[in-house]
Amino acid sequence: MTNTLAPTLPPTLVHTMRMPIRWGDMDAMGHVNNTVYFRYIEQARISWFDLIACTPEPDGEGPVIVNAHCSFLKQLKYPGEIEIRTFVGPPGRSSFEMFHQIRMVGADGNPGELHAEGGAKVVWVNFQAEKSVPLPSAICKLLPPQKLLPGK
Repeated sequence: MTNTLAPTLPPTLVHTMRMPIRWGDMDAMGHVNNTVYFRYIEQARISWFDLIACTPEPDGEGPVIVNAHCSFLKQLKYPGEIEIRTFVGPPGRSSFEMFHQIRMVGADGNPGELHAEGGAKVVWVNFQAEKSVPLPSAICKLLPPQKLLPGK
């Protein structure tokens, strides 16, 4: 019998932030442009990286995004405020998954319905060698542990 990683482990919430929807975020259709959602997600990711002192070193190592995705569930419109929740999955050798939820903040100050969800795969690289390298132990300690399930 072999062990395999559980494919549906719930990610761990690591960061929550709020930001205003800016008038310039909208497009000609009167809603937030689809490309801006990736900027919102980027801002949340960088905010968490700043919080954990994960600053890329151009002559050393750091995180890069190798893919990103977003599902647009409901339109966002100006004016308004959004809450972005950031989740992380367990570490691999050199990578981990990040997930984000974007919710509109209601008039009562509470986050409302889910408007978008997305994520990205983060790979730790050596910038000079242009190759992936093992995640630093300091980063691994911030990620949820891998859980193994019995194989079939």
